[in-house]
Amino acid sequence: MNKFLKEFKDRGYFYQCTSEDELSKLLDKEKIKGYIGFDCTAESLHVGSLLQIMCLRLMQKYGHRPIVLIGGGTTRIGDPSGKDKTRKILTEEEIEKNIKNIEKILINYLDNDDPKTKPIFVNNYSWLKGLNYISFLRDIGKHFTINKMLTFESVKTRLDREQSLSYMEFNYMILQAYDFLELNKKENCTLQIGGSDQWGNIVNGTELIKRYSNKQAYGLTTPLITLASGAKMGKTETGAIWLDKKLLSPYDYWQFWRNIDDRDVIKFLKMFTDLNIDEINKIKNEDINKLKIKLANEATAMLHGKDEALSAEKTAKKTFEENSLGENLPSVDIRFENENSDINIVDLVILSKTETSKSEIRRLIKGKGVRINNEIVDDEKFLIQKKFFVKNNFLKLSIGKKKHIKIKLA
Repeated sequence: MNKFLKEFKDRGYFYQCTSEDELSKLLDKEKIKGYIGFDCTAESLHVGSLLQIMCLRLMQKYGHRPIVLIGGGTTRIGDPSGKDKTRKILTEEEIEKNIKNIEKILINYLDNDDPKTKPIFVNNYSWLKGLNYISFLRDIGKHFTINKMLTFESVKTRLDREQSLSYMEFNYMILQAYDFLELNKKENCTLQIGGSDQWGNIVNGTELIKRYSNKQAYGLTTPLITLASGAKMGKTETGAIWLDKKLLSPYDYWQFWRNIDDRDVIKFLKMFTDLNIDEINKIKNEDINKLKIKLANEATAMLHGKDEALSAEKTAKKTFEENSLGENLPSVDIRFENENSDINIVDLVILSKTETSKSEIRRLIKGKGVRINNEIVDDEKFLIQKKFFVKNNFLKLSIGKKKHIKIKLA
């Protein structure tokens, strides 16, 4: 088996492949270009996109050149895969802003120095915006049958649930296939990688290339990742795990990996770090907490740099082991109207964004799960007063054993 495909499988990235033997032979014979698409529906990617980013890194490792397709065009339509309803349509300004931010994030992960493997960034709006509808239907649309399009999971799911599927969304799979065709023509791109929910769209692309230009192209998919708890990768009770430090601090990002379920640690060391597979197998029976710290350090250093990773580890050690206040602990500013005003403890937790449900906060208080400066707060009517900040201009708010926030006086 080709070395790239072998590591792709060893790290748990592999789900399905079109013509795997042929692709393996091609990869042995030459360096290729492969692409992954990212729609720009938000100003940042989150951890749910990280597996695809790791695939781009692996391509570079083996001398192949990744193409990053930012879906400036398809974002204007919306991918129905895995969606229960039509995606919100963004403004031109929002889309352009999101594209710039996403490119900055991806540059953190990809080697930009070697001209042979330097990532190629493309925006599909550049070729989709000028399409002539009649010509597109005649030249591209004729290669697709409604019968087959209705069999794809993204369509079947919505129709089976009797949820509306707009004609606009129905066209998404054709446009994604067309993207692959354009990249094949413009960049000689022969491989598309995507999540397993994109399988139908990817196969459409390989078939379109075959019919349109009689060339061979390949598709490769990754499994959809869930946490051992069953939660979707990238989502937590308090929101998405963003890859942009403006939306999630390096410390909170580090904590996400540090608090991963024990059952996920080895799997995620393989998937989300550059550690050698043999090295991971050697250390897999070591103390689980040490392995979690290693995972957190490796994953955080990859995105935010080694200094931020070590700083987060140091802050966590001070906060948890020494019961002090780490300097990089996430903080929230609060303001009092006057010297005699106060803030209820439930409202303070809401302001900290560590919990969003007042009933859940009251349950935590009752269970002695809320602390101020390491002192248990057992009264939901407890009031935070300005005089509490006389000694310092901050307090430490702790929710459960793992969530700690610095409350600063604005």
